[in-house]
Amino acid sequence: MKQAGFFDVEERLARLSGLGDQLEAFSRTVDFEVFRPELDKALAYSDGSKGGRPPFDPVLMFKILVIQTLNNLSDERTEYLINDRLSFMRFLGLGLSERVPDAKTIWLFRERLTQAGAIDILFNRFDATLRNAGYLPMSG
Repeated sequence: MKQAGFFDVEERLARLSGLGDQLEAFSRTVDFEVFRPELDKALAYSDGSKGGRPPFDPVLMFKILVIQTLNNLSDERTEYLINDRLSFMRFLGLGLSERVPDAKTIWLFRERLTQAGAIDILFNRFDATLRNAGYLPMSG
């Protein structure tokens, strides 16, 4: 087995790009930051003054729901694949050493959006963005 090189991850990501990484295309097409105000409103996180671990970034979590929906994944499988796939990590903006939300965190995030009545609105907006860019949305 050969020793890992300094640019191995970058070379692998370049290969994935060359093979047509769908998530990379979505990153170029969709400005996920436009979803932040609606996510912040629906989630209504506290200001953190009471302490505790800060929540994951809501845009990151929404992108996880996008991955999950596009690939019809369970929460557990989503957690595993984020840890396993470079393309998922790149789409989410996560490095190899960064913390990945666990299955329960993903479930709680989706539940919170559902209870706030925001999940359908967010995905309809995402689908419209893809449709306007010439993609056929497949979420639900």
